[in-house]
Amino acid sequence: MHVSGNEQVIGAFGYRFWSASMPKLNRYRRKGEPDPLEQVTNESDRERIRLTLRAIEGFVMCSVIATGIVQLLALRFSGRTPALFFRYLRTPSKSIVSEATIAVYLRQSLFRLFAQNPHLALTQIIRSKQKSAHPDADSLAS
Repeated sequence: MHVSGNEQVIGAFGYRFWSASMPKLNRYRRKGEPDPLEQVTNESDRERIRLTLRAIEGFVMCSVIATGIVQLLALRFSGRTPALFFRYLRTPSKSIVSEATIAVYLRQSLFRLFAQNPHLALTQIIRSKQKSAHPDADSLAS
């Protein structure tokens, strides 16, 4: 499978989902040989295989959405912020910010942007999911 630069930026094909219930698949299976998945008869094994496939599909779907968001941000900020032009996957452009540049910028800035915008619904959801820290948690780490 060919992986283009965009998927490498997000890590869209870096998943390793597997289930011990899944039989080893033979890509060189001869015509007429039974499919190894058809030989799985235990219902709990079949359910684990279904859950594994659901995890793979969910991960790929989220990766595609993330790739689209990064591409939209790259287009949105192209031509507006010359300081963002520092990473390229292919041929450099003087007017278009690369997806790699946007990904690096988000990695470096995302938490600061959330802290600066506590009123955003996403920030509030993240804060509600975080465990409240013990008052002396910082001193315990040192």
